[in-house]
Amino acid sequence: MTATLEEYLKTIYILLNKKSIARVTDIAQEIGCSKPSVNRAVKVLKQSGYVEYKAYGDIKLTPKGSKEAERIIRFQLAIESFLTDILNVEADRANEEANIMRHAISEDTVEKFESYVKKFIDLKQKECQLYDPKNKKCINCTKKRNSKCKNEVE
Repeated sequence: MTATLEEYLKTIYILLNKKSIARVTDIAQEIGCSKPSVNRAVKVLKQSGYVEYKAYGDIKLTPKGSKEAERIIRFQLAIESFLTDILNVEADRANEEANIMRHAISEDTVEKFESYVKKFIDLKQKECQLYDPKNKKCINCTKKRNSKCKNEVE
């Protein structure tokens, strides 16, 4: 899968977790590209078995798409966390650079990043789309137990 398609898949996953809905317009706004570009990418993702989509409808991830999106996000998070929490790189720069690095290094190397970072940081909390970097915890989990959140904190 190309880096661009990974970004589309990741964006769909995040939108579905935040809003429970992903549409071409939402993706275009989130990524900052045209609707025709999103349509082309979604068609490729559909042909590859990552999404279900009918023209002008909502986009849904298949189990294969969810698994791949979670892998992409997990790898992004491991690299980004290494940069921000261990090397003290500023968050926006770390996000951009982690995105680039994720595509430039092997899956094995990313897994080593992840293993190393887990020694210092609870990545489970950061995997939550509601993670608040200021509190270093999920927004909902810090307030109360939330059935939507998979990273509950006592």
